[in-house]
Amino acid sequence: MEIKVGDVIRGPLWPEPVEIKLVEDMGLYLRIVGVTLRSRTHIDQLISKTEIDALQKEQVSTYFTADPRHVFLSLETHRYRFASLYDPLLAMNTCKVDPLPHQIEAVYGYVLKLPRIRFLIADDPGAGKTIIAGLIIKELKLRHQVQRVLVIVPGHLKDQWRRELKERFEESFTLVDRGLMDALYGENIWERELQIITSLDFAKQEEILPALTSVHYDLVVVDEAHKMSAYRYGEKLDKTSRYRLGEALSECSNHLLFLT
Repeated sequence: MEIKVGDVIRGPLWPEPVEIKLVEDMGLYLRIVGVTLRSRTHIDQLISKTEIDALQKEQVSTYFTADPRHVFLSLETHRYRFASLYDPLLAMNTCKVDPLPHQIEAVYGYVLKLPRIRFLIADDPGAGKTIIAGLIIKELKLRHQVQRVLVIVPGHLKDQWRRELKERFEESFTLVDRGLMDALYGENIWERELQIITSLDFAKQEEILPALTSVHYDLVVVDEAHKMSAYRYGEKLDKTSRYRLGEALSECSNHLLFLT
């Protein structure tokens, strides 16, 4: 009997079928390397030519034994991975929000239809721009299009943004400020954390900006983006430090969302 790699053989030498991984002819003996199908025990032994006659080839079949919980979690992983293909409003249906019609239209009718988001959303104060941004963040994450997210807001809104993103969308963000930077001296916090909230005036500082922009972000969200302004006096354009921050963010991000 000829034994080849990939064959499944049974014989008196082993308590269960063996899948052949390597066959080596050594004259009077044949070296067999394989693994048993059920217990996954490694086999590596020499078999004489006469012992080969006692072996039998088996039809290849799948022996499936695993922890049911692990199987369930694996199936759930695949289900969630492709859920957005069957539910175009997946983020809205999985978050604790009740968006208004204009918010749904902005997110699903305009922003998410583009392969690369470069949008400015303007609305009245308190009209729910945080919900729009949260839906965009959540939807892009559920679609596996973003992983590294940076949110830049006015200093007095940092805690509010973190609280709303956690309570409404189950997204945890790290607040980066001077205290955390000092505590992690010598480490690039912008690279270590995947989801960050920081203040506009902190991010614009000359000693902060190089490290911040050395990282490529999948999505950057800027609240009250009208504060990143420049001024023109005749032919002269005066770029503020906030404006230069906006220019730098546009170069180190794939998706960019301005709220104002």
